Amino acid sequence: MIIGICGNIGAGKSSLTSLLQKELGFTAVYEAVDENPFLEDFYRDMHRWAFHSQLFFLIKRFDFLKKVKDEGTVILQDRTIYEDVEIFARNLHMMKYIDERDWKLYHDTFTTLSDHLTPPSGLIYIKCSLPTLLKRIQKRGRGYESDIDPRYLERLNNLYEEWFSRFELSPKLVVDGDKLDFVENPEDRKIVLEQVSGFVKNIATGVQSKLFNGGKT
Repeated sequence: MIIGICGNIGAGKSSLTSLLQKELGFTAVYEAVDENPFLEDFYRDMHRWAFHSQLFFLIKRFDFLKKVKDEGTVILQDRTIYEDVEIFARNLHMMKYIDERDWKLYHDTFTTLSDHLTPPSGLIYIKCSLPTLLKRIQKRGRGYESDIDPRYLERLNNLYEEWFSRFELSPKLVVDGDKLDFVENPEDRKIVLEQVSGFVKNIATGVQSKLFNGGKT
């Protein structure tokens, strides 16, 4: 099964993915941030590079979903293809960094690709307020993120809340990133591991039951 790890920039997606891989033995697939040749240019000039950067992420994530074999294992996907479309590209279009013509091409591309996609077995959303996001971004020290406008992060947060509340293709789990510091605090880490472990077991039980019943009929 594929479990999507969702959340805003700085929420701790990669950290949670790494933790679950280490402690629960899941297979991790990380966002191709360092592979994106447009990303640093994007942060310097969003008008010029927004469409290119978002299209790169969209194609990379579709390529992963097309090739992945998830039978008998739990695969963690650091950010989902739905977030690319519903959060990041949509926000850039709303801010007019992606114009109407490019947005239509981008969205038509996703619509075409989505006909060949199976939704993830579950979504885990790390929900963080703006102060938490800013603190974590500063702490991890990625140079190209240092000048991110807090208003940009706040808009992304609003889009995350709206999208996640209406997403119905998969079971969902919310991890409170403000209250649970699963990176620094061992007790918080234990709580999150228990939450995720129970979530995945419930999904697996449901899948097994469905397959068993289908076999009987």
